[in-house]
Amino acid sequence: MSSVTADELKALIEQTYKVEEEYVALRQSYGYLQDTIEQVVEFLPNAIWIIEQDGSIFLQNSKAKELTDLLPTLHWESDDYEMVHQGYSYLIKTSHYKDKYLLSATDITEQKRKENLASMGQMAAHLSHEIRNPIGSISLLSSTLMKRVIPENRAIVSEIQKSIYRIERIIKATLLFSKGIKVSSEPIYFKEIVGALHRAIGYYSYAKEIQVTLPQQNFIVEGDFDLLCMMFDNLIFNAIDAIELDDNESGTVEMSYHYDDQYHIFRIYDSGVAIDDVSILFEAFQSTKEKGNGLGLQLSKRIAQAHGGDVTLLKGRRKIFEVRLHK
Repeated sequence: MSSVTADELKALIEQTYKVEEEYVALRQSYGYLQDTIEQVVEFLPNAIWIIEQDGSIFLQNSKAKELTDLLPTLHWESDDYEMVHQGYSYLIKTSHYKDKYLLSATDITEQKRKENLASMGQMAAHLSHEIRNPIGSISLLSSTLMKRVIPENRAIVSEIQKSIYRIERIIKATLLFSKGIKVSSEPIYFKEIVGALHRAIGYYSYAKEIQVTLPQQNFIVEGDFDLLCMMFDNLIFNAIDAIELDDNESGTVEMSYHYDDQYHIFRIYDSGVAIDDVSILFEAFQSTKEKGNGLGLQLSKRIAQAHGGDVTLLKGRRKIFEVRLHK
């Protein structure tokens, strides 16, 4: 066996060091690539899982970690599909490469909610169009009947008219919701709105002794008279309905007014029942009371926003809605 010369040994050692350096560089490149992949996966807006064939998790981002209870319900072999889990809607996408599965879950709850609202709005608008003409005829006939009925029956006809008024308000709100709000702005003396509110309250049906106090100040508001009346009607009628649900036989609704450099500010308080679920308060077709179509507060908010303001529920022990209208 021939001996290894010193030069050959030196060359072998140098080659060993070179291989080791290349191995370290390769490990560093692999680590960098792995970190980059993890950062990319973490950056994605949806939950991502990479799963081994034995079911173990090879990689997942933080959104996936928040949905650990969702993963066991997913179908790895299925094509893309939608599912509902714990009240949320998800779009599930799956992919299979070699010995790993890639699964993603995208929260589409808000998208589905908007789609459902659009469908409900279209259906409600269609029904409102169909109902509007016969309701108009019934309203006209009830007015004629009121003039001819004997005094003992006028209270009955009056209740019929109040019921028709409620239906007409629902129809008007539904059509406004489906078509959108367009403001025809003009200077309005607030006393004109107060007069319209008193007339509307007279048409509204309720059984208890309810005292409604409205602002006495007379000032000019720039806005759309019909829309502003509808907004205040909705808020006052909601307050009356809350008192109707209360155990007391009487109640109060108070609207106050003040202004600052930018806004007319109104606050509506009622002594009625508290709001059960604040989270759905301004959601269309979601109502916190037994009667109502869930459009009143949502439309009121949109009307205020169309006038450069907003409607909010103030935090505190008393139930107070605040309306801001841009001056």
